[in-house]
Amino acid sequence: MSTRNLLIVDENRDERLRAAEALRERVGCVVLEADTVAEATEMLATHEVAVLVTPPFLPGRDGFELVRRAHADNPQIVAIAAIPEQERKLATEALQIGVFFHIQTPYDLSELVITVARGLRHHELQIYHREEPGKTRRSSGFQGIIGESSPMRHLFDLIERIAVEGNSTVLIQGESGTGKELVARAIHVMSPRHGGNFVPVNCAAIPEELLESELFGYVKGAFTGATQAKAGRIRYADGGTLFLDEIGDMKPALQAKLLRVLQEREFEPVGGLKPVPVDVRIVAATHRDLEKLIAEGTFREDLYYRLSVIPLLVPPLRSRRDDIPLLTQEFIRILARNRKVALKGFDDDAIRVLKQYAWPGNVRELENLVQRLLILHDSEMVSPQDLPERYRRSDGGAAKSIAEGDVLPWSDSGVDFNSLVSAFESRLIIKALQVAEGNKKEAARLLNLNRTTLLEKIKKKQL
Repeated sequence: MSTRNLLIVDENRDERLRAAEALRERVGCVVLEADTVAEATEMLATHEVAVLVTPPFLPGRDGFELVRRAHADNPQIVAIAAIPEQERKLATEALQIGVFFHIQTPYDLSELVITVARGLRHHELQIYHREEPGKTRRSSGFQGIIGESSPMRHLFDLIERIAVEGNSTVLIQGESGTGKELVARAIHVMSPRHGGNFVPVNCAAIPEELLESELFGYVKGAFTGATQAKAGRIRYADGGTLFLDEIGDMKPALQAKLLRVLQEREFEPVGGLKPVPVDVRIVAATHRDLEKLIAEGTFREDLYYRLSVIPLLVPPLRSRRDDIPLLTQEFIRILARNRKVALKGFDDDAIRVLKQYAWPGNVRELENLVQRLLILHDSEMVSPQDLPERYRRSDGGAAKSIAEGDVLPWSDSGVDFNSLVSAFESRLIIKALQVAEGNKKEAARLLNLNRTTLLEKIKKKQL
C-alpha cells in the first residue's frame, strides 16, 4: 500500500521546522522530523516512509550512508539530497547512490514543495508497478501514461525512439490536461540521461521578473537582496533534462538567453560575467500555437526551429475516446487507494455518455470527475443520471454522431445542417493533424487547404 509519510532530517532546527511547516500545509503529507542519523534510523524502522530528505552531513554519520541503509531496507523509498550551495560537487555522488533529486540549502520552500510532491508521485508509481507487475506495458501505463488506443500506441513508440537519442531538443504540443509533463518525464527516464535530474519549470506559473533568476541563477550581489549566490534550474539540470512547460509564455528577452543555451551549451547567471558550460537536454511544451506567436512577433522564430528539432503531438482525449473506460478504472484504483469508498466503476451507459462528451479539459478533467464521484457517490456503479449535468447535456447530439463516423442521423423533423457540416469538418481536421503528427503545414496539404485557412479553422473550433 502507498503512503504519504515524509521524513526530513536536519540538525538545523529552525530550517527543519520551516520546511516541515511548508510541506504539511502545501503538500498535505505526514511530515516526520529528525536531527540525527540515530533518530532518523529509528523512525525509518518504525514508520513506512515514502520520501526521505537529508543533507550529506549529519552528527554522528554520513547522511548519504543513511540513504544507502534506507534503500537497502526499502528499495521504493525516494531520497532527496539537501546540499549546501558550497558543496555542489556532492550532487554527483548523491545521484550515484540513487538519490532521486537534489536541492539547495538553505531551503527554497517553493522548490522544496515541488520536489517533494514529485517524489511522492514517483513513489506511488513505484508501488503501483510493484503491486501489479503482470499487466502489459500498454494497460498498466507507459511510464505513468495510461492508454492503449491507436493514437497512444503511436505516441508510446515515438517516445521510445526519441528517448534513445539523448541530446536533441523536443517540442511537445498538446492541449491543457493531455499529460505533456508525463511525456517529458517518460522521455527523460528512458534516455541515457536518466541518471541526471529531471527539472521541470512552468514558464507561465513563475512571475516574469523572477523567471530569469529561477532559470539561470544569480551571483552574490547581482541585485538587492542577493546576499548569496544561487544556482538556477539550468544548473540543476546539468547532465539531465530541463523541462520548460508553457514555453509560449516566455518573454522575448528571456528567449534570447535560452537560445544561447541551445546554441553554445553555456549560460551566464544573472549578474555574472563568466559563461558557465552546461550539458542539458531541453524538452519544451506548450498548448499555444507558436507559429501564430511568431507571426505576432511575440516568439522568436530562430528559437522555435531550435526547439522543434523533434515535434511531438499529444492527442486530446476526444481523439482517444476508446481509452476512457481504461482511464476511469485506473483513476478509481489509484485515487481510492487507502480510502474506504463504495465506487467500483462506471456502467456501460455512463461510459457511452462520457465518450460523447467533448472533454475540453482532457484527461485532467476526467480525473477530476472520478475524484468528485469517489467522494460524493454512494453506490458501486455510476449511471448516466449520476453524472453532472454538463456531461449528460445533449449538445448537438446529431453533430456528435456524425463526427464520430456513425450512420447519418435523421428524423421527421429534419436535421441541423450547419452543426452536422461543422462536426464533419472538425473530424477531417483532427484526422489530418493525426496523420501529419501535428504538422499544420502538412495537414493543410492533406486537406488541400491554405495553411492560414486551416489555422483559422483550428482557432475557431478550438481544436
